[in-house]
Amino acid sequence: MDAPAARPRLAAFLRLLEGRADLAFLPPGTDLHYLLGVPRDIPKYGVTLHPGDWLQGAWIAPGAAPVLALPRMTAEFGGLGEVPGIELRVLADREDAIAFARGILAGFRLPARPRVAVSDRAHAESLIRLQHLLPGAVFVSATDMLRELRTVKSPEEIALMREAGRITEAAFADVIPKLRFGMTELEVVTELDYQMRRHGSLGPTFTTSLYNSGPNTPMLTGFQRMQSWRRRMEPPLSVLFDFGASHQGLCYDFGRTVCFGEPSAEQVKVHALVMAAQAAGIAALKAGEATCEEADAAARAVIAEAGYGAAFRHRLGHGIGWDVHEPPFLTAGDATPLLEGMLFTVEPSIFRSGAESARVEDVVVVRRGGGEKLTGGFQELIVVDR
Repeated sequence: MDAPAARPRLAAFLRLLEGRADLAFLPPGTDLHYLLGVPRDIPKYGVTLHPGDWLQGAWIAPGAAPVLALPRMTAEFGGLGEVPGIELRVLADREDAIAFARGILAGFRLPARPRVAVSDRAHAESLIRLQHLLPGAVFVSATDMLRELRTVKSPEEIALMREAGRITEAAFADVIPKLRFGMTELEVVTELDYQMRRHGSLGPTFTTSLYNSGPNTPMLTGFQRMQSWRRRMEPPLSVLFDFGASHQGLCYDFGRTVCFGEPSAEQVKVHALVMAAQAAGIAALKAGEATCEEADAAARAVIAEAGYGAAFRHRLGHGIGWDVHEPPFLTAGDATPLLEGMLFTVEPSIFRSGAESARVEDVVVVRRGGGEKLTGGFQELIVVDR
């Protein structure tokens, strides 16, 4: 999503700011990518700091042009130095960051006690510095305001998400023929991540995961990944995939079940139950007729009535789009009405340690007559026999 395409969002956000905040500060991340088209990169395990890192981001106020402030290293080497339509100010390595920030703030003519909207994912250091620069400021959530724009997706966003799903399924299709008895979980995860990039994704939108279980295999949820990644996959085994590709700012989330070895009658049963539960949940995603918790209940009833309710251990799904998890959630207690154009994952599962398990996950658009899946391949239980 490029900067010109994001301009209508900026106009809408500025209207939301009127009367609610005098200034907004959005550091690099989801909010800034959505609002101004300033791209974000795949997260890093360790933090990479540059002088004045705390002030990098967009400074936005009604009646003024946005200012994108960046440390020199970010501007020159971080891929953010040329964003069309935005005034760029670059902090030199030896320049005083506080004086630099004061110069930006002076251009907005703020009141003595300004209301400052800040992204929920801004660093504490940024807020501490802003408190020093604006001692009378009251801080509010810019993310909450942006959610008023982000919850219902545009046709263009849905098209981008559909392409993210195509990339995700293409990567999965190329991994399946490579699956063999004795592979480690790490080998499979690594191949998936490679295939997503090979098919055009910047990379996975979250850490690619396998939830494996079987009569001889405990399910290692809640353990360090280096512990589970070393395990070799031998039959009989339920291999539960959970991964998704990124595409132009949108995040996909996808899941399927693969059986290593000839599936038992129980494996066939739990997989069929999960697929039936997903169908019920998708059918319940009716714009203007149902709530999030009602969709969850519709899918959950299928599994509970078959006697596996305790093994459906999480919510039916979550909002998704520019982040992997977004509100609202398909869960008990979330009475949010369903609106046309909302995007949700629908991901029922039967998770059992030391026994056969199954999961499925697709991104689904809320429509008037029920949900529309953006991915629909690999509906049958996939079997690896070698």
